[in-house]
Amino acid sequence: MAVMQVNPTRMELSRLKTRLKTSMRGHSLLKNKRDDLMKKFLEQVRRNKELREQVEQMIMGVYDGFAIAGAVMSPNMLEEALMLPKEQVELDISSQNVMSVDVPVFHFSRSAAGDEDISPYGFTYTSGELDDSVAALKKVLPLMLELAQMEKSAQLLAEEIEKTRRRVNALEYVQIPSLQETIKSIAMKLDENERGNLARLMKIKDMMVQQSREAMGQ
Repeated sequence: MAVMQVNPTRMELSRLKTRLKTSMRGHSLLKNKRDDLMKKFLEQVRRNKELREQVEQMIMGVYDGFAIAGAVMSPNMLEEALMLPKEQVELDISSQNVMSVDVPVFHFSRSAAGDEDISPYGFTYTSGELDDSVAALKKVLPLMLELAQMEKSAQLLAEEIEKTRRRVNALEYVQIPSLQETIKSIAMKLDENERGNLARLMKIKDMMVQQSREAMGQ
């Protein structure tokens, strides 16, 4: 690991030790965040899988019902029956913070001409399969919105997991080893300088003792 280009001083050594301590603490916090994000993501994936299977099964039933209705009704009659829906759906989108990630939250409401008059057509010239299919669509709509919400949440969580993983790896394999090597290098240089200074002091002391002895001999 490359050593950082810094001045080998005690002040710089103290600064790097503080930075290393902060980096190691940040690394620990980010690892915990990554693990918690993974748990949340896996929960979302499992729920998403169950919900998708349920929605796909219900939609297949709706398609089958429309296919049968199309077989017993003329195309024009089927189109006219579904042309003017009496019910409207309003969607409101907000957000919720999950592990520092803003995930979408969908809220929807229905409005119709009347509580008992929500079918977009009369029942005189339509088939029972069409009635069942329209009713099934009404039931599957909330599940489809929940599925869309969960899939978008899972996508955002996956992106945050990847960002956190890169930051953890950068700290673990680049910044922390570089700081450790730099601290070790500075400490060795300071120790070497200290030994050199000590050797010079000892030499000066010996010279002073020698000069003192020579002066006493005279």
